[in-house]
Amino acid sequence: MKKIINKSYFVLAALLLAIPSCKAPRETVVNGGIEKNVPLSYSNALTADSTKNEAITPWREFFTDPVLVGLIEEGLHNNQDLLITLQEVEIARSGVAGIKGSLFPSIGYEIGGNLKKNARYTSDGAGDIGSEIKPGKKLPIPTGDYRAGLTLDWEVDIWNKIRTEKKAAVARYLSTVEGKNFVLSNLIAEIATTYYQLLSLDNQLDIVENYIGLQEKALQMTKVQKEAAAATELAVKQFEAELAKSKASEFAIRQSIVEKENEMNILLGRYPQPIARDKSTFISIVPNTVYSGIPSQLLQNRPDIKQAEYDLQAAKLDVKAARKEFYPSLDISAAFGLEAFRPDYLVKTTKSIAYNATAGLAGPLINRSAIVARFKEADAKQVEALYQYEKTILQAYIDVSNQLSKIGNTDKYYNLKLQESETLEKSIDISSQLFKNSRADYLDVLTVQRDALNAKMDLIQAKEDQLNTVVNIYKSLGGGWQ
Repeated sequence: MKKIINKSYFVLAALLLAIPSCKAPRETVVNGGIEKNVPLSYSNALTADSTKNEAITPWREFFTDPVLVGLIEEGLHNNQDLLITLQEVEIARSGVAGIKGSLFPSIGYEIGGNLKKNARYTSDGAGDIGSEIKPGKKLPIPTGDYRAGLTLDWEVDIWNKIRTEKKAAVARYLSTVEGKNFVLSNLIAEIATTYYQLLSLDNQLDIVENYIGLQEKALQMTKVQKEAAAATELAVKQFEAELAKSKASEFAIRQSIVEKENEMNILLGRYPQPIARDKSTFISIVPNTVYSGIPSQLLQNRPDIKQAEYDLQAAKLDVKAARKEFYPSLDISAAFGLEAFRPDYLVKTTKSIAYNATAGLAGPLINRSAIVARFKEADAKQVEALYQYEKTILQAYIDVSNQLSKIGNTDKYYNLKLQESETLEKSIDISSQLFKNSRADYLDVLTVQRDALNAKMDLIQAKEDQLNTVVNIYKSLGGGWQ
């Protein structure tokens, strides 16, 4: 009876020690609310049909140029940034598997031995001298210790701490998947915009080369008129200077083409080589019609928003797991096997069987500053993750709003530049004829040709902006990773 009472006191004392360790600080309550306040529509939406959203269109259907589609497919196979991101997904997947394994006992094996001789004038040494294995047979000195058996270690998840950590790891894994999708979307958009930039540079080069031809003809005409005393040396020099300027522009554009091709080669994960493309249809490409849907669809379509949401979930779970560090943990360890001082005795007798089992409840009591610091760090990170989530939603809405506005303005700009270019193209022939008949000054010819060149270059740039704006709105709506 006395033993039972003593045991009761021991259990009570253990519980009294454990109670203070269970007291944990409260975490900050984090409830994201900005997604509930997202506007119902875009103020500058191009279409009134809110049921359609361009983001759900697979990229192979959105881009119809077979050359561009081929380049994108090559980039998806070879781009190093995407391949690195895929490995990050695998790393996160392994992290989930690792934490999942912590839920179950860890069973291993042990095979080993050692040889030991205790000093004669010690309690162990004196005991060894007088010990007998069996009557008349002394314990061998030095004494061996040979063993073989199984071991078990297990932290019992009594507070669901490990399960909480597993949920956090799963959320981080899903975050890396969305991160991969975001990289995918950006890569496709970057390949497309670089492709259109190359076509734009090709067409700019053609315009400059045509302009050089006009300048050469104008220079020859001016020299003839000078010989006929209808023009001066100043006019000849002005046309020569304009011709040199145009030729310099040609080489600058050629260098830009080389650099832009190499940008594309980096995206495709290959060494420098020419990029196959057809520049002839660039100016006639009709941009896709964009359906923006409603802003709340961004929460489902944009990979970066979903990634930020998973990061927030993981941060919240980290706080819960950190809070459970204040609670006592239950650890169980056991071993079962054979042990003897001679290897041949291991299998000769059942007396070599050995086993042990221990269980302990342990928790922090004094000087808990380390786990308090980890808890506060996790708590601050979840608040930070909330702000990042809200910022990502806000930035996504603004991205779409900017691109929708740019589509309308770019289309109007392109139409006016087309009108300007066609008018100035007609003016070139008129000014050249007047100059030939000495009815216009050479400066008039230079001005008209220069204005026509600038208008054509602006028109090409406007077409590039048109196409790239459509690509950017597609990406901003969350398209490209499907």
